[in-house]
Amino acid sequence: MERISPGNETIAEFVLLGFYDVPELHPLFFIVFTAVYAFIILGNMLIIVAVVSSQRLHTPMYFFLANLSFLEILYTSTVVPKMLQGFLQEAAISVAGCLLQFFTFGSLATVECFLLAVMAYDRYLAICYPLRYPLLMGPRWCLGLVVTTWLSGFMVDGLVVALMAQLRFCGSKYIDHFYCDFMPLVGLACSDPRVAQMTTFILSVICLTVPFGLILTSYAQIVVAVLRVPAGASRRKAFSTCSSHLTVVSTFYGTLMVLYTAPSAVHSQDLSKVFALLYTIVTPIFNPMIYTLRNKEVHQALRRLLCIKQTETLDSRKAVKILFGVSVPSLGRLPRLAGED
Repeated sequence: MERISPGNETIAEFVLLGFYDVPELHPLFFIVFTAVYAFIILGNMLIIVAVVSSQRLHTPMYFFLANLSFLEILYTSTVVPKMLQGFLQEAAISVAGCLLQFFTFGSLATVECFLLAVMAYDRYLAICYPLRYPLLMGPRWCLGLVVTTWLSGFMVDGLVVALMAQLRFCGSKYIDHFYCDFMPLVGLACSDPRVAQMTTFILSVICLTVPFGLILTSYAQIVVAVLRVPAGASRRKAFSTCSSHLTVVSTFYGTLMVLYTAPSAVHSQDLSKVFALLYTIVTPIFNPMIYTLRNKEVHQALRRLLCIKQTETLDSRKAVKILFGVSVPSLGRLPRLAGED
């Protein structure tokens, strides 16, 4: 990959400008986004721990959810730390590092597009074909779907990055974004980027519209099945859950579709950054809450896990008292989890 500047000097690094036009808000942004990032990591880690530790959660639905949580941790960790650095100092990144960030983030975003479709298809089979569901969604098939989504995501974006690596970058080294996104990066190329742009457009249309169409079809079939159930609490809960899922999914796919299939519709780079925040920060916040943290089975698994830890702590205090004759003060009762009856 050739990288030149007007003075025939090699560009060693880019600088991510982030939200450079509001420097007075940088301390506030740093605190808020750090708290949000910590919440995303903690929430998704709790889901993974609950699924792994509870035998009752070893089902296809929770297997996919654990993969989504792991994906969200990697997804946000690719972008947010560099964004936080930009609030404190100049966020410099090497050209190779910039392409690597774009490749990692883009691949994980593509994997999430596929995985959300797989999860919707799983719920469609569970609700519309409950008797055949154990056969239709067996362990090998679940594993095969997950492996396929991860490999497909990285292969798709690997092709785009391979084309971008052939571009020559010159002129300004400043990227008007908080991470290395496709359009701002291609805008700095001094060689013809049309092949990379056309390839990205075609792949974006396929990877966004096909999974999103499958999700809408799956939920439409689920709604039809739910309408056959007598009106009551079960129907209201099902509609509430479906509407919550579709809201988050639509936000994720909608912003990506606007930015990657119709970039001309976004007339301001500031608006582009706001859209990027929706799929890098907002949807990872709501995914844990909507998919699992409101789920009673997950609550029960976490309570059992906390009870085991509490029992181990009590046993340790008793052992210390027996061996050394010293009483270890109690830390008090563990707080009740949200939603606990």
